[in-house]
Amino acid sequence: MFMGEYHHNLDDKSRLVLPSKFRNNLGERFIIARGLEKCLYVYPMKEWERIEKQLKSLPFTKKDARTFVRSFFSGATECEFDRQGRTCLTSPLVSYAGLSHECVVIGANDRVEIWDKQSWEELMNTNQDILSDIAENLFMDVSF
Repeated sequence: MFMGEYHHNLDDKSRLVLPSKFRNNLGERFIIARGLEKCLYVYPMKEWERIEKQLKSLPFTKKDARTFVRSFFSGATECEFDRQGRTCLTSPLVSYAGLSHECVVIGANDRVEIWDKQSWEELMNTNQDILSDIAENLFMDVSF
């Protein structure tokens, strides 16, 4: 499981350091793909293979399925870390997520997400007031 929030800078060659806790769980090779809400998703290979299998089961005759699969897979790239724990992000991924110099790297259970700092702060500020309502709707029949 990935959890936590870390702040790192994207260098001039589009390289980003991921936290060592995340690097250990991602392994030597991992996938970075376009995420939802203009961020990047980072998956360990085992999780990527699970998602790939689910997406393969979508009916190619459905336009929504074709559109999502095209977008998701065309932006995905296999990555690895250099000796300094950095990974190089492709320019289409940097552009898609609107990444500037300051980035926020978060753990989101089965994946890591990479956000532009300003976009992350806007998302958190926007959702702060409705978070309790979201939790109530998601966990109506669950008790902790």
